[in-house]
Amino acid sequence: MSTESAAGLLGVPRTNVPNMESGRSGISAERVRVLAGNYGCTDKALVDALAAMAGERGKGWWEAYRGMLPTGFLDIAEMEWHAKRLRTALTVHLPGLLQTEAHARALFGQVFPRLSDAEIEARVAQRLDRAKVLDRADPPEVDVIVHEAALRMQFGGPEVLRRQLLHILDMSERDNLRLLVIPFRHGGFPGAGQSVIYAEAVVPQLDVVELDSSHGPEFIDSEMQLKKYRGQLEQLKRLTLGPEASRDFICEVTHQL
Repeated sequence: MSTESAAGLLGVPRTNVPNMESGRSGISAERVRVLAGNYGCTDKALVDALAAMAGERGKGWWEAYRGMLPTGFLDIAEMEWHAKRLRTALTVHLPGLLQTEAHARALFGQVFPRLSDAEIEARVAQRLDRAKVLDRADPPEVDVIVHEAALRMQFGGPEVLRRQLLHILDMSERDNLRLLVIPFRHGGFPGAGQSVIYAEAVVPQLDVVELDSSHGPEFIDSEMQLKKYRGQLEQLKRLTLGPEASRDFICEVTHQL
């Protein structure tokens, strides 16, 4: 359908449609339903989910960092906040949701080109705030797959790592969080070296994958790519130790520090 036709259905100027599509302006739940009906979308669950998103008002906590941090940082926080389930797999880094202040500060201290002290502190504060999603009344289910390499990377030195691993062990006791470890001895695996967050929404059409890169986060939402990463995460899961064995493994690494 042309932009002009869509605008005509809503009774708005032509320029309003691309602004709504790009997120530069808002859209009401009622208009979402009107457009969905005229576009021939008959998936009620999807339309209800989109309408609910459009009906949300107010700013998320991450908006306090707008203008202080790259927008990708805010997008990750918003993605996590609205997810019903988060599945993440990491090889070198530990999950942002579970990082301690000292670990995060050491991590951002390695960024190149070097960040200013103010930039580091803003990133550390925002990273710690991301953990707020775990303390909500209805927190998402969180599945973390972490490779042994990440458990042994001493950002900030052995004492910082030791305290970080103890924090992860403490967080893993939560009912909604499952921690799984891939040890070195299990050999190679798909997606090695890549950090992945798969955010499941209320309907699968709104799922999204976030990939870390040196130039910022990349977000993927095509069904073909989502299917690929679902399969990859399932393969990784089969290579992990069980939850209890994973906790024991992390305890062993901690005692070696």
